[in-house]
Amino acid sequence: MTDAAEFAQLTDPFRAELLAHCYRMLGSVHDAEDQVQETLIRAWRSYGDFEGRASLRTWLYKIATNACLRALENRDRRPLPSGLGAPGTNPDGPLAAGHGEVPWLEPISDALVRASPADPASVVASRASLRLALIAALQYLPARQRAVLILRDVLQWRAAEVADLLGTTTTAVNGLLLRARARIAQAGLAQDEIREPAETSRRALLDQYAAAFENADAAALSRLLREDATFEMPPILTWFAGRDRIAQFLGNRVLGQPGDFTMVPIAANAQPGFACYLLGRDGRHHAHAVQVLTVADAGIAHVVSFNQPGLFQVFGLPMVLPAPTGPAESRR
Repeated sequence: MTDAAEFAQLTDPFRAELLAHCYRMLGSVHDAEDQVQETLIRAWRSYGDFEGRASLRTWLYKIATNACLRALENRDRRPLPSGLGAPGTNPDGPLAAGHGEVPWLEPISDALVRASPADPASVVASRASLRLALIAALQYLPARQRAVLILRDVLQWRAAEVADLLGTTTTAVNGLLLRARARIAQAGLAQDEIREPAETSRRALLDQYAAAFENADAAALSRLLREDATFEMPPILTWFAGRDRIAQFLGNRVLGQPGDFTMVPIAANAQPGFACYLLGRDGRHHAHAVQVLTVADAGIAHVVSFNQPGLFQVFGLPMVLPAPTGPAESRR
């Protein structure tokens, strides 16, 4: 009989990819962690009945997928502001605050879903499969369509395997897949096909972006944005499209004085990003926003600034940066 320690040893290699799978299904790292825990509890309780007709990995995915489907039964989709209305037209006008009950889409730290080097069979996240554009697009799908699209197009399962998991037919699975693909295409949120620049150019662009924020330089930020860039800030409903409007908004409403912001690089959803710390009245920098950037050849195409300090815990980041101990100096 397998004891708890042995069971943990058997299942631990699958934790990261199960978390990625549940996150794709649910759009929330917190909900995904809950369902991974639920999956492992259910698997432990029924492990004695596991007959090995499928692999352990397949069996765990079946439990996890059904756990997520149950979790989605009475939940609304998790949107971004751009999925709820048209962009704002007046960067100097009032901002519409989201209602407290809106369950916003959340970013996920790359560190949480990174495949183990010892697990060559892991399917954790091709770069495209965790990008915010795809996770946001998945939110437009009914739960079973969402599951089929992820299992077939992301995890590359055969239709017969998906049918067995969902307790249906291959014909039904193929129908659900066609409808899911069509719905995502109709929403205009298909997988992010933006071509990224070479790593050296990408790194330079990100460094310049961080410097512009820290130096409160709206003009420099404007030069880094693509002409058709978008900028959104959940839980604020208002979002902006177009370089000029974004620069006007940031310059007039966000960027105060040089030194107000400190930008700490992060990696989220297989994309670059920053943890933004804002100077408080106590002279220290406090958690303010987690920004996830979409970087393209022509500049920064999309910024989602999650103005939710509670997300800093997801990235293992402090809520307050340590006070400087030496003489004042430039941070760059």
